[in-house]
Amino acid sequence: MEKQQNSVGKRKNAIARVYVRPRASEMGVIRVNGRSFEEYFPRPTARMMIMQPLELTSLVGRYDLLINVKGGGLSGQAGAVRHGISRALLRIDLALRPVLKKAGFLTRDSREVERKKYGLAGARKRFQYSKR
Repeated sequence: MEKQQNSVGKRKNAIARVYVRPRASEMGVIRVNGRSFEEYFPRPTARMMIMQPLELTSLVGRYDLLINVKGGGLSGQAGAVRHGISRALLRIDLALRPVLKKAGFLTRDSREVERKKYGLAGARKRFQYSKR
């Protein structure tokens, strides 16, 4: 691969654009919205989630990843980044498809937040009932 590949990942209200380039330094660099990967995602679970497709395909440190992510919270953004990385890796090497598909990284998690209904405290929660 001599040029960069890009892909889009989505989860909840988060959208991540992932650019995969051949590494420029010794180890592959991951930048999220212009900041370092560890700085943007302080939670270890989010970091682990993002690294899963790279670890599963044994490509950790082989590429530089530039990621633009917007919308949603940190958990949704981490899911969107994982989805985007998986799709970008697939563009690089189609032989990775069975491994990524089996792990469920190519499927967009379609669960969305249910809307609030009138007369209720939330989507399903009711106001407290008072007998008297």
